[in-house]
Amino acid sequence: MPEHAHLPLHSSMAGRQYAGWTPRAAAFEGMGQRMLPDQAISVSDGAVLHADVYLPQSEGRYPAVLSFAAYSTERLTAGIPAGSNEIGSPPVFTDRGYAPVIVERRGMGRSTGEQVVFFDPQDIDDHEAAIAWAAEQPWCTGEVVLFGTSYYGMTQPMVAARRPPALRAFFANEICTDLYRQLVYFGGVPALHFLDVWMGANFTQKEYDERISPDRRAAISQATNGPLHGLVEKVVHHNVDRMFAAFMAATPVEAVREVYASWLFDAKSREANLVPVGAEGTLGDIDVPFVVVQNLGYFNLHQFGSYDLVENAGTAEDSKWLILAPPAYDLPVYSWQGEALAFFDHVLRGTDNGYAEQPHVRYWLDGPDQFESATAFPAADAASLRLHLGSGGADAQRHQLSADPTASGSNSWAAVPIGLPVLGGLDEVANQQLTFEWPVTSQTRLAGAVTANLSFSCNEIDSYVLARLSRIDAEGRRHHLSMGAIRPAARTVDDQRSTAIEIAIDSGRRTPLIPGECVTLRFSLTPAPTLLQPGDALRLDIASRTDLLRMSPADGYAQFDLPVPPYLSRNTLHYGGASWIELGHSTPLGA
Repeated sequence: MPEHAHLPLHSSMAGRQYAGWTPRAAAFEGMGQRMLPDQAISVSDGAVLHADVYLPQSEGRYPAVLSFAAYSTERLTAGIPAGSNEIGSPPVFTDRGYAPVIVERRGMGRSTGEQVVFFDPQDIDDHEAAIAWAAEQPWCTGEVVLFGTSYYGMTQPMVAARRPPALRAFFANEICTDLYRQLVYFGGVPALHFLDVWMGANFTQKEYDERISPDRRAAISQATNGPLHGLVEKVVHHNVDRMFAAFMAATPVEAVREVYASWLFDAKSREANLVPVGAEGTLGDIDVPFVVVQNLGYFNLHQFGSYDLVENAGTAEDSKWLILAPPAYDLPVYSWQGEALAFFDHVLRGTDNGYAEQPHVRYWLDGPDQFESATAFPAADAASLRLHLGSGGADAQRHQLSADPTASGSNSWAAVPIGLPVLGGLDEVANQQLTFEWPVTSQTRLAGAVTANLSFSCNEIDSYVLARLSRIDAEGRRHHLSMGAIRPAARTVDDQRSTAIEIAIDSGRRTPLIPGECVTLRFSLTPAPTLLQPGDALRLDIASRTDLLRMSPADGYAQFDLPVPPYLSRNTLHYGGASWIELGHSTPLGA
């Protein structure tokens, strides 16, 4: 299809670009941008995928940077903070001598064909075909790399496991490898609020029908990515709760509503087989270099997949990198474009930019608020700090975390299902959370797996247990670190799917509680790299509702409420060495 004349897009590199370093060289710079809109990619069954291609100004052959997801791409390059704007900014890549290829899934936007369930193997077939198509174009060197966030990231290891001949590397941000436990049934319950937001934001009839010309997209980008970008960002953050409420109230197309209904009401176990598996099980087939970024503020979305990928991918150890990034929530997602370009320059062009010298793990350390490095995560020789839970008296009091396992007794909290009306002043007679603290007397670094082991009983047949870790600084300010959750009736550990960072839970196996009888709940919290200083306190909060413990995306934390607990009940933790948390890679007590 002939190239259309159009206005130039305004580029953006808002957000964090590098994980604690600055490249010393770039292969190319200042190469400009032109566009090949509305390219047609023929795939199976006669379907044709729509793609927009962005090229440097000069004629020539360039490596393709392909992004594939389920979304309409009409508003993405305009810089509009839509729910799916996670491809980066194409002019940033063309300026460095790369050719972004932004592909729409079959049946979406300008692509033809019939849609299937999200992440279906048909998607991976089409993704593989798009990689082959890009490699064969006259503007391409025959080399293809992948880039993108969330859906654009999760498809990358899925197709990389197919080993497409043209694929040279991928850079994925915020991924899941097991869609059942990491996306749709996080912590053993349906991710109702997230699915409401995601589907309402991206799959209404308007999203399917909207058409914005390249010139109009470029004109809009002059405002959204220009001097007003900071203001746009502030407005989005200030109104994120209102924006999410509007998405949740929207009506997606019928086919998407059918997927929603099957996931929420029928996919109660893996055996129901209504949710595609994801990359898990095929990670060992991946052999190309990659970088994966995990935002430490994403507590009940996109967690644990990055660690699974790094641990189990077949890629050589010296060709995979893990970045644990500080909490941030932004749309559009423009972060990490600089890091990706430096990585691609290193892999494709052999540029002496310093990437070969970068540690294979870089993680954001709370406290100093800087990147630290490691050879693996968790470190092979990691120590651990085990802190036992103990009572501080009445349930509503602040309780104890201690290295001493001998504390006895128990404490309880009331579990109230989210959204139920209750009497004013309830918390004064029936507290809905327990709080434990460990006073820090010597500098202690935490950077590894976080495990909770709780002796638990309930006066119902099921409930929900949510654990949150925070650092309380010497001024009394709370720094949100980590979160984990488990459904007590679905507590069976799935050793086959567990990793060094995650205790995987088989939530499809459900054993109702016997009221009053103790069970052991063993589950993972998200990693929480932090440096504790004397005068700080490590705080553990236990509750049954996400809305009581989470923070807002407006504060940088992507957390979504869950429809829990299922019953009004009283939950109890029992001590005497049976309830503890363990935090990896810590300096020894008293060191």
